[in-house]
Amino acid sequence: MLNIVPPPAGSVDKIKGMPWDATGWAQRDGKVSRRILRAGSPWQAWDQIVRAAGCILRTYSSNFFLVTRFLPADKRAEVEVTYAAVRYPDEIVDSFAVPAAEKTALLDAWEESYRSALRPAGLAEQVASGIPWILAGFAHVVRRRSIPPEHYLAFLDAMRRDVRPAPFADFDELIHGYVYGSAVVVGYFLTHIYGADSRAAPAEALECARQLGVALQLTNFARDVEEDRRRGRLYVPADWLAHEGLSPEQALEAAPGEELRRAARRLAEEAEPRYQYARRHLSAFSPDCRAAIRASIEVYQAVNRRVLEGRAGPTRRARLNAVEKFRLLPAAKYWRLPLAYARLL
Repeated sequence: MLNIVPPPAGSVDKIKGMPWDATGWAQRDGKVSRRILRAGSPWQAWDQIVRAAGCILRTYSSNFFLVTRFLPADKRAEVEVTYAAVRYPDEIVDSFAVPAAEKTALLDAWEESYRSALRPAGLAEQVASGIPWILAGFAHVVRRRSIPPEHYLAFLDAMRRDVRPAPFADFDELIHGYVYGSAVVVGYFLTHIYGADSRAAPAEALECARQLGVALQLTNFARDVEEDRRRGRLYVPADWLAHEGLSPEQALEAAPGEELRRAARRLAEEAEPRYQYARRHLSAFSPDCRAAIRASIEVYQAVNRRVLEGRAGPTRRARLNAVEKFRLLPAAKYWRLPLAYARLL
């Protein structure tokens, strides 16, 4: 169970289908944990975890939810659980209305629970011992797919940096000091789940995942620069800001203008060749996952190009409407979408 004050009874429906604060997460944790403890078999316990993780993915990322519908069912389930494992710490940092010291303490406690979850045990047994269901499920994926456990520790370190943000001196510091933990290792998680093509070296798939992970993160930085600025965060490197005549302090304090917009657009420019690299090396992945990965490239690169075209920026978030998204998805697999949504109701 999460160490958060539980919400009033009967408030689940009020938060269904919308992002949750600390109270909402605590209530969902308790509800899912009770279902797991009532499960009659390990398979039923896993199914409860997957259903709950799928709801988290659908609530927080409509784009990624759509593209993951084209994965095989067993891999999709593991991807959904992995997403939940990265979403919750991110929400501690972004959404929990608690002081920075308490956010750090929550992340530290989460790491300790993760380390405990890595010890082999049944899902219900782990939940009964106090391990959050998200981590019980994710540790199951880590063991099953032989994911290096330290990758998740690197992710948590990146989340800790966001608690007390500081500017990045240059692009290399941004990539190696933050993006590696916040995005690259997540791509590595997914690569272990997707699997490499039998004719390709695993290292080729991991490099493709690294390039795509960096691209996705840069797109998010470029389109969310104003939202991040309001949180006191700045992912545009300081030397790029200086080229536009801005200091990090000015970029954080002043109303966003064309100077910040141009500097943020450079992040999208850096993302473009990485999307192209991922497209060229798609064959490194297992064939049953390529449709989903290709869809991810198409959707997110389309968002990235909106930033590059100036149709979005610090004051207007780049996004695709439903019709635009569907045009980028594999038409032969549309039938999977209503079934996927129905399963989570």
